[in-house]
Amino acid sequence: MKHVLESVESQFEMFQILNEDGKVVAKDDMPALSDEELKELMRRMVYTRILDQRSIALNRQGRLGFYAPTAGQEASQLGSHFALEKEDFILPGYRDVPQLIWHGLPLYQAFLFSKGHFHGNQMPEVNALPPQIIIGAQYVQAAGVGLGLKMRGKKAVAITYTGDGGTSQGDFYEGMNFAGAYAANNIFIVQNNGFAISVPRDKQTAAKTLAQKAIAAGIEGIQVDGMDVLAVYAATKYARERAIEGKGPMLIETITYRYGPHTMAGDDPTRYRSADLDTEWEKKDPLVRFRKFLEGKKLWSEEEENKVIEQAKEDIKEAIKKADQYPKQKVTDFISNMFETLPSNLVEQLEEYKAKESK
Repeated sequence: MKHVLESVESQFEMFQILNEDGKVVAKDDMPALSDEELKELMRRMVYTRILDQRSIALNRQGRLGFYAPTAGQEASQLGSHFALEKEDFILPGYRDVPQLIWHGLPLYQAFLFSKGHFHGNQMPEVNALPPQIIIGAQYVQAAGVGLGLKMRGKKAVAITYTGDGGTSQGDFYEGMNFAGAYAANNIFIVQNNGFAISVPRDKQTAAKTLAQKAIAAGIEGIQVDGMDVLAVYAATKYARERAIEGKGPMLIETITYRYGPHTMAGDDPTRYRSADLDTEWEKKDPLVRFRKFLEGKKLWSEEEENKVIEQAKEDIKEAIKKADQYPKQKVTDFISNMFETLPSNLVEQLEEYKAKESK
């Protein structure tokens, strides 16, 4: 009897371009990004880190509702997004609001999403679906969008994200299997931050890597250093090119870490994560690593970073002001938004509430 598990798992070595000191360790894999593109990537990472800090503060002030911190995952989120084109579709999880913002979602609408306002989910000019709250469900949706793009002959992909916990859901397997069977235009990303809320990854599965789960669906899989923005970008760009060439979807596991709680809804990470583990991952901070790389190339300075920080703070100030002043939701909005054509019982309710709101 032949045993193949060990031989298969040994092939999934973590792909890395920049080490923790910002030094290039895989010169042949360096993506062809211009100096301006490298600086833009850093700008987005710094901006998003400030956005995360301010969003946490706004949540504590009661000005935002649901919020899932993103600090630590900027390389995974923004490196993958930087490899996309505007015509590509994003199917995000609830932590993946930064990708939506850089894809074109106005910042005030991102804040409205956090507040639970329906306008935060309206994206007529952005190729994206609203953030999915149900764990793993976006994988099934993405498979459908990816197949639709293929059938229409579009040179575009549907990319979706979940965490390590999402790989334990049936939707995760079903979505990948469907996309693989039809060679759909998909990129599946698993942001492995080590914990599904409080459950460590080694309690989720006996698999040595999450990337190897691609094999069962007959698609390509790769494990990437998720704190290395260049490695994430290169892997995603490669996956996109494969997909639009008709070579099928790909699963990318990014090894990353979230520095904050799972969400601001009462989670306390000190109950399941040690200070030593936090310190270990802080040394791998994606911003610090990429900053060292850019400074070595004389492309980044403290002055440039401070400009980005101040711009982010100003944008956030204006966006939250606009979100605060946006018209409040009404019962008639909920009824009208539910169906394209209202059933008779809701027509009656709509008229009833319109009368109440007019008083």
